[in-house]
Amino acid sequence: MSTMLVRLAAKAIEAENICRLELVPADGLALPAFTAGAHIELHLPGGPIRSYSLCNDPAERHRYVLGILKDVNSRGGSRAVHEQLRVGDVLTIGVPRNHFELDPEAGSSLLLGGGIGITPLLAMAEQLQREKADFTLHYTASRRERLAFAERLAVAPYAGRVHIYLSQEHPGRRLDLDSLLAAPVAGRHLYVCGPQRFINAVLASARSQGWDEACLHWEFFAGAQADASADRSFELEIASSGKVVQVPVGQTAVQVLLQAGIMVPVACEQGVCGTCLTKVLAGTVDHRDLYLTPEEQAAGGQFLPCCSRAKSPRLVLDL
Repeated sequence: MSTMLVRLAAKAIEAENICRLELVPADGLALPAFTAGAHIELHLPGGPIRSYSLCNDPAERHRYVLGILKDVNSRGGSRAVHEQLRVGDVLTIGVPRNHFELDPEAGSSLLLGGGIGITPLLAMAEQLQREKADFTLHYTASRRERLAFAERLAVAPYAGRVHIYLSQEHPGRRLDLDSLLAAPVAGRHLYVCGPQRFINAVLASARSQGWDEACLHWEFFAGAQADASADRSFELEIASSGKVVQVPVGQTAVQVLLQAGIMVPVACEQGVCGTCLTKVLAGTVDHRDLYLTPEEQAAGGQFLPCCSRAKSPRLVLDL
Protein backbone atom coordinates (compact mmCIF):
# COMPACT_ATOMS: atom_id res chain seq x y z
CA MET A 1 0.00 0.00 0.00
CA SER A 2 1.61 3.27 -1.10
CA THR A 3 -1.42 5.56 -0.65
CA MET A 4 -4.51 5.59 1.51
CA LEU A 5 -7.63 7.64 2.17
CA VAL A 6 -7.99 9.84 5.22
CA ARG A 7 -10.61 12.30 6.42
CA LEU A 8 -9.84 15.82 7.56
CA ALA A 9 -11.18 15.68 11.14
CA ALA A 10 -10.00 19.10 12.31
CA LYS A 11 -8.45 22.25 10.89
CA ALA A 12 -7.39 25.18 13.04
CA ILE A 13 -5.21 28.28 12.94
CA GLU A 14 -2.06 27.50 14.87
CA ALA A 15 -0.18 30.77 14.28
CA GLU A 16 -0.01 33.54 11.71
CA ASN A 17 -0.26 31.86 8.27
CA ILE A 18 0.11 28.42 9.87
CA CYS A 19 -2.74 25.94 10.13
CA ARG A 20 -2.96 22.59 11.85
CA LEU A 21 -4.60 19.62 10.15
CA GLU A 22 -5.72 16.46 11.92
CA LEU A 23 -6.19 13.50 9.59
CA VAL A 24 -7.95 10.29 10.62
CA PRO A 25 -8.39 7.06 8.63
CA ALA A 26 -11.38 7.13 6.30
CA ASP A 27 -12.07 3.46 7.03
CA GLY A 28 -11.81 3.81 10.80
CA LEU A 29 -8.86 1.42 11.07
CA ALA A 30 -5.49 2.18 12.62
CA LEU A 31 -3.11 4.28 10.57
CA PRO A 32 0.31 2.92 9.54
CA ALA A 33 2.89 3.47 12.27
CA PHE A 34 5.51 6.17 11.83
CA THR A 35 8.72 7.24 13.51
CA ALA A 36 9.72 10.72 14.64
CA GLY A 37 10.90 12.87 11.74
CA ALA A 38 8.64 11.15 9.20
CA HIS A 39 6.54 12.91 6.57
CA ILE A 40 3.58 12.08 4.37
CA GLU A 41 2.70 13.19 0.86
CA LEU A 42 -0.61 15.02 0.79
CA HIS A 43 -2.57 14.96 -2.50
CA LEU A 44 -4.28 18.33 -2.85
CA PRO A 45 -7.13 19.75 -4.96
CA GLY A 46 -5.98 20.56 -8.48
CA GLY A 47 -3.26 17.94 -8.52
CA PRO A 48 -0.34 19.16 -6.38
CA ILE A 49 1.32 16.60 -4.13
CA ARG A 50 3.29 18.07 -1.25
CA SER A 51 5.31 16.54 1.58
CA TYR A 52 4.58 17.61 5.16
CA SER A 53 6.14 16.44 8.41
CA LEU A 54 4.07 14.58 10.98
CA CYS A 55 4.17 16.44 14.28
CA ASN A 56 2.10 14.31 16.64
CA ASP A 57 3.34 11.60 18.97
CA PRO A 58 4.58 8.62 16.91
CA ALA A 59 2.87 6.33 19.42
CA GLU A 60 -0.51 7.50 18.11
CA ARG A 61 -2.17 5.33 15.48
CA HIS A 62 -5.56 7.06 15.32
CA ARG A 63 -4.45 10.31 13.65
CA TYR A 64 -1.76 12.20 11.78
CA VAL A 65 -1.21 15.87 12.65
CA LEU A 66 0.40 18.37 10.28
CA GLY A 67 1.39 22.01 10.67
CA ILE A 68 1.47 23.84 7.34
CA LEU A 69 2.76 27.31 6.57
CA LYS A 70 1.03 29.30 3.84
CA ASP A 71 4.03 30.15 1.68
CA VAL A 72 3.94 33.60 0.08
CA ASN A 73 5.57 31.98 -2.96
CA SER A 74 3.19 29.02 -2.97
CA ARG A 75 3.01 27.11 -6.24
CA GLY A 76 -0.45 25.88 -5.30
CA GLY A 77 0.22 23.43 -2.46
CA SER A 78 0.10 25.38 0.79
CA ARG A 79 -2.40 27.82 -0.68
CA ALA A 80 -4.76 24.91 -1.41
CA VAL A 81 -4.37 23.66 2.15
CA HIS A 82 -5.26 27.03 3.66
CA GLU A 83 -7.96 28.13 1.23
CA GLN A 84 -9.65 24.99 -0.09
CA LEU A 85 -9.53 22.17 2.44
CA ARG A 86 -12.58 21.77 4.66
CA VAL A 87 -13.29 19.58 7.67
CA GLY A 88 -14.87 16.37 6.40
CA ASP A 89 -12.91 16.29 3.13
CA VAL A 90 -11.59 12.86 2.15
CA LEU A 91 -8.00 13.09 0.96
CA THR A 92 -5.36 10.79 -0.46
CA ILE A 93 -2.03 10.60 1.32
CA GLY A 94 1.13 8.57 0.93
CA VAL A 95 2.20 6.27 3.73
CA PRO A 96 4.78 7.78 6.11
CA ARG A 97 8.41 7.87 5.05
CA ASN A 98 11.38 9.03 7.04
CA HIS A 99 14.66 10.59 5.90
CA PHE A 100 15.19 12.48 9.16
CA GLU A 101 15.27 9.80 11.84
CA LEU A 102 16.55 9.96 15.39
CA ASP A 103 19.78 8.03 15.90
CA PRO A 104 19.02 5.26 18.42
CA GLU A 105 22.66 5.29 19.55
CA ALA A 106 22.68 8.98 20.50
CA GLY A 107 23.63 9.71 24.09
CA SER A 108 21.73 13.00 24.01
CA SER A 109 19.87 15.05 21.39
CA LEU A 110 19.81 18.76 20.60
CA LEU A 111 16.74 19.82 18.60
CA LEU A 112 16.82 23.18 16.78
CA GLY A 113 13.76 24.47 14.93
CA GLY A 114 13.31 27.63 12.91
CA GLY A 115 9.74 28.75 12.13
CA ILE A 116 7.63 25.96 10.66
CA GLY A 117 10.67 23.71 11.03
CA ILE A 118 9.39 22.94 14.52
CA THR A 119 6.98 20.31 13.18
CA PRO A 120 9.19 17.20 12.89
CA LEU A 121 10.99 18.19 16.09
CA LEU A 122 7.70 18.03 18.02
CA ALA A 123 7.38 14.35 17.14
CA MET A 124 11.02 13.85 18.11
CA ALA A 125 10.46 15.51 21.49
CA GLU A 126 7.45 13.28 22.15
CA GLN A 127 9.43 10.15 21.31
CA LEU A 128 12.49 11.18 23.31
CA GLN A 129 10.36 12.11 26.31
CA ARG A 130 8.61 8.75 26.24
CA GLU A 131 11.99 6.98 26.06
CA LYS A 132 13.28 9.08 28.98
CA ALA A 133 16.15 10.22 26.77
CA ASP A 134 18.29 13.31 27.35
CA PHE A 135 17.33 16.18 25.02
CA THR A 136 16.66 19.89 24.74
CA LEU A 137 14.56 21.76 22.18
CA HIS A 138 15.44 25.26 20.95
CA TYR A 139 12.80 27.00 18.83
CA THR A 140 13.18 30.40 17.18
CA ALA A 141 10.60 32.53 15.37
CA SER A 142 10.45 36.18 14.39
CA ARG A 143 7.64 37.10 16.80
CA ARG A 144 5.04 35.48 19.02
CA GLU A 145 2.33 35.56 16.35
CA ARG A 146 4.52 33.31 14.18
CA LEU A 147 5.21 30.82 16.97
CA ALA A 148 3.41 27.61 16.05
CA PHE A 149 2.26 25.09 18.66
CA ALA A 150 3.11 27.48 21.52
CA GLU A 151 0.26 26.22 23.72
CA ARG A 152 1.21 22.61 23.14
CA LEU A 153 4.83 23.30 24.09
CA ALA A 154 3.79 25.22 27.22
CA VAL A 155 1.90 22.26 28.68
CA ALA A 156 4.06 19.44 27.31
CA PRO A 157 5.65 17.08 29.84
CA TYR A 158 8.99 18.22 28.44
CA ALA A 159 8.19 21.95 28.73
CA GLY A 160 11.21 22.44 30.99
CA ARG A 161 13.47 21.33 28.17
CA VAL A 162 12.09 23.91 25.71
CA HIS A 163 13.83 27.24 24.99
CA ILE A 164 12.02 29.80 22.81
CA TYR A 165 13.55 32.82 21.04
CA LEU A 166 11.65 35.68 19.36
CA SER A 167 14.22 37.44 17.20
CA GLN A 168 12.21 40.59 16.41
CA GLU A 169 10.57 41.06 19.79
CA HIS A 170 13.68 40.39 21.87
CA PRO A 171 16.71 40.96 19.63
CA GLY A 172 19.01 40.95 22.64
CA ARG A 173 17.99 37.40 23.49
CA ARG A 174 18.33 35.79 20.09
CA LEU A 175 19.51 32.21 19.73
CA ASP A 176 23.31 32.33 20.07
CA LEU A 177 24.38 29.40 17.91
CA ASP A 178 28.10 29.64 18.63
CA SER A 179 27.51 29.52 22.38
CA LEU A 180 24.93 26.76 22.17
CA LEU A 181 27.08 24.57 19.92
CA ALA A 182 30.43 25.22 21.58
CA ALA A 183 32.41 22.28 22.96
CA PRO A 184 30.50 19.39 21.34
CA VAL A 185 29.87 16.46 23.66
CA ALA A 186 30.68 12.93 22.54
CA GLY A 187 27.48 11.08 21.62
CA ARG A 188 25.33 14.19 21.31
CA HIS A 189 23.40 14.47 18.04
CA LEU A 190 22.06 17.66 16.51
CA TYR A 191 18.76 17.78 14.57
CA VAL A 192 17.83 20.99 12.76
CA CYS A 193 14.90 21.90 10.55
CA GLY A 194 13.62 25.18 9.13
CA PRO A 195 14.45 27.71 6.41
CA GLN A 196 17.59 27.07 4.42
CA ARG A 197 19.45 30.08 5.83
CA PHE A 198 18.75 28.91 9.38
CA ILE A 199 19.92 25.37 8.69
CA ASN A 200 23.02 26.60 6.90
CA ALA A 201 23.89 28.84 9.85
CA VAL A 202 23.41 26.02 12.37
CA LEU A 203 25.51 23.56 10.38
CA ALA A 204 28.24 26.10 9.71
CA SER A 205 28.51 26.90 13.42
CA ALA A 206 28.54 23.24 14.43
CA ARG A 207 31.19 22.30 11.86
CA SER A 208 33.41 25.24 12.76
CA GLN A 209 33.37 24.07 16.37
CA GLY A 210 34.30 20.50 15.66
CA TRP A 211 31.04 18.59 15.64
CA ASP A 212 31.35 15.14 14.12
CA GLU A 213 29.58 15.14 10.74
CA ALA A 214 27.89 11.85 11.63
CA CYS A 215 26.13 13.64 14.51
CA LEU A 216 24.56 16.34 12.31
CA HIS A 217 21.06 15.75 10.92
CA TRP A 218 18.89 18.20 9.01
CA GLU A 219 15.79 18.51 6.86
CA PHE A 220 14.96 21.37 4.51
CA PHE A 221 11.39 22.45 3.80
CA ALA A 222 12.12 24.26 0.54
CA GLY A 223 14.73 24.00 -2.16
CA ALA A 224 17.40 26.53 -2.92
CA GLN A 225 16.92 28.92 -5.83
CA ALA A 226 19.51 27.79 -8.36
CA ASP A 227 21.31 30.16 -10.73
CA ALA A 228 19.88 29.25 -14.13
CA SER A 229 21.87 31.78 -16.16
CA ALA A 230 24.32 29.14 -17.44
CA ASP A 231 21.73 26.42 -18.07
CA ARG A 232 21.89 24.55 -21.35
CA SER A 233 19.81 21.81 -22.92
CA PHE A 234 20.74 18.16 -22.51
CA GLU A 235 19.43 14.72 -23.41
CA LEU A 236 17.91 11.94 -21.35
CA GLU A 237 18.16 8.37 -22.59
CA ILE A 238 15.73 5.81 -21.18
CA ALA A 239 17.73 2.61 -20.70
CA SER A 240 14.80 0.20 -21.03
CA SER A 241 13.67 1.49 -24.43
CA GLY A 242 16.57 3.51 -25.82
CA LYS A 243 14.23 6.47 -26.20
CA VAL A 244 15.96 9.87 -26.07
CA VAL A 245 14.25 13.09 -25.03
CA GLN A 246 15.60 16.64 -24.99
CA VAL A 247 15.46 18.79 -21.85
CA PRO A 248 15.47 22.42 -23.00
CA VAL A 249 16.44 25.44 -20.96
CA GLY A 250 13.49 26.49 -18.82
CA GLN A 251 12.11 23.00 -18.30
CA THR A 252 13.03 20.37 -15.73
CA ALA A 253 13.94 16.79 -16.50
CA VAL A 254 10.88 15.48 -14.70
CA GLN A 255 8.57 17.77 -16.70
CA VAL A 256 10.01 16.48 -19.96
CA LEU A 257 9.79 12.86 -18.82
CA LEU A 258 6.13 13.22 -17.85
CA GLN A 259 5.35 14.96 -21.15
CA ALA A 260 6.92 11.97 -22.93
CA GLY A 261 4.66 9.58 -21.00
CA ILE A 262 7.46 8.33 -18.76
CA MET A 263 6.03 8.25 -15.27
CA VAL A 264 8.23 9.39 -12.42
CA PRO A 265 6.72 9.88 -8.94
CA VAL A 266 7.02 13.51 -7.88
CA ALA A 267 5.97 15.55 -4.85
CA CYS A 268 7.83 18.65 -3.69
CA GLU A 269 9.39 19.54 -7.10
CA GLN A 270 12.14 21.37 -5.21
CA GLY A 271 14.73 18.68 -4.61
CA VAL A 272 13.88 18.28 -0.94
CA CYS A 273 11.72 15.19 -0.41
CA GLY A 274 13.46 12.57 -2.56
CA THR A 275 10.26 11.20 -4.11
CA CYS A 276 11.54 11.43 -7.69
CA LEU A 277 15.01 9.99 -6.97
CA THR A 278 16.17 8.23 -10.14
CA LYS A 279 19.17 5.99 -10.84
CA VAL A 280 21.70 7.32 -13.37
CA LEU A 281 23.61 4.72 -15.41
CA ALA A 282 25.84 7.09 -17.38
CA GLY A 283 26.61 10.79 -17.63
CA THR A 284 27.54 13.55 -15.21
CA VAL A 285 24.85 15.16 -13.05
CA ASP A 286 24.60 18.84 -12.13
CA HIS A 287 23.16 18.30 -8.64
CA ARG A 288 20.86 21.06 -7.38
CA ASP A 289 18.97 19.22 -4.67
CA LEU A 290 19.01 19.42 -0.89
CA TYR A 291 18.19 15.74 -0.43
CA LEU A 292 21.30 13.78 -1.34
CA THR A 293 24.35 14.02 0.87
CA PRO A 294 27.54 15.50 -0.63
CA GLU A 295 28.96 11.97 -0.75
CA GLU A 296 25.91 10.65 -2.61
CA GLN A 297 26.08 13.53 -5.05
CA ALA A 298 29.79 12.91 -5.67
CA ALA A 299 29.11 9.23 -6.37
CA GLY A 300 26.90 10.33 -9.28
CA GLY A 301 24.72 7.24 -9.47
CA GLN A 302 21.40 8.99 -8.87
CA PHE A 303 19.73 12.38 -9.22
CA LEU A 304 16.51 14.25 -8.61
CA PRO A 305 15.02 15.14 -12.01
CA CYS A 306 12.68 17.72 -10.48
CA CYS A 307 15.55 20.18 -10.07
CA SER A 308 18.94 18.76 -11.10
CA ARG A 309 20.33 18.93 -14.62
CA ALA A 310 23.28 17.48 -16.54
CA LYS A 311 26.87 18.63 -16.95
CA SER A 312 27.34 16.10 -19.75
CA PRO A 313 25.41 16.20 -23.04
CA ARG A 314 23.38 13.13 -22.01
CA LEU A 315 22.26 11.21 -18.93
CA VAL A 316 21.24 7.57 -19.23
CA LEU A 317 18.48 6.79 -16.75
CA ASP A 318 17.52 3.43 -15.26
CA LEU A 319 13.89 3.79 -16.30
